[in-house]
Amino acid sequence: MSQATEPSLKPGLYIVATPIGNLGDVTIRAIETLRGVVAVACEDTRVTGRLLKHLGIAKRLIRYDDHADERARTKVLDLAASEPVALVSDAGTPLISDPGYRLVREARERQVAVSSIPGPSAAIVALTLAGLPTDRFLFAGFLAAKDKARRATLHELGPIKATLVFYETGPRLVASLETIAEMLPGREVAVARELSKLYEECRTGSPKELAEHYRALPPKGEIVLLVAPPGETVEKLDDHAVDALLTAALKEAKPSRAAAEVAHAHGLDRKTLYARALVLRQG
Repeated sequence: MSQATEPSLKPGLYIVATPIGNLGDVTIRAIETLRGVVAVACEDTRVTGRLLKHLGIAKRLIRYDDHADERARTKVLDLAASEPVALVSDAGTPLISDPGYRLVREARERQVAVSSIPGPSAAIVALTLAGLPTDRFLFAGFLAAKDKARRATLHELGPIKATLVFYETGPRLVASLETIAEMLPGREVAVARELSKLYEECRTGSPKELAEHYRALPPKGEIVLLVAPPGETVEKLDDHAVDALLTAALKEAKPSRAAAEVAHAHGLDRKTLYARALVLRQG
């Protein structure tokens, strides 16, 4: 099936959000834009091809993923300089933990027009479901797969007074929850998965409780993991929880460093923690 390009669509790069699960979430404007472009740059031509087929649209597909090099960007931008070209990700809003940042940056440098067609985003959908504070939130992409890097991220972001939003995969979820339980005890956590699909789920609780649940029932697919901001629950850590934090930190650091790390992450008094760390270190 071939379709004529809409004459009203000017040359440029069109960032088009696509459904994260339910195909009914595609916007009218997204459909009109996809009909009006001459080509669609996408992560996986099979995934985008299925969406376009569902919408009754046939377009030239150009592969553009995380591994795209300068030559691939030049190919897309040369075309966008004279014709309308869409950029989509496999699901959701492009550039949000998806390819496209360099493409948009270079388009602006070349003075190629850039337009964004808003729509679904898993991070935003999860925030609306979780019941955690939304006046301030920080999206931090995917948590690191390796434990040391994951701990470093949580240590850095833990003190920020905002809901933390991460993307996570099913196979890594339990490990991430266990690390959060150790480093950020007292925080409420939410796990949102299968968003907009038939078996949509948003489960909240302590990271330890959720780790136990998903250890017994391993999840599949991509997940949004949310951590409540530091607040009263964190400041009221009991002695046992503080000792657990210090003991974990002492495995890799001297008492002074361990106390500083725990104080930084939880807003506690460093001198008091240092005194307690010395006691724990002596056994």
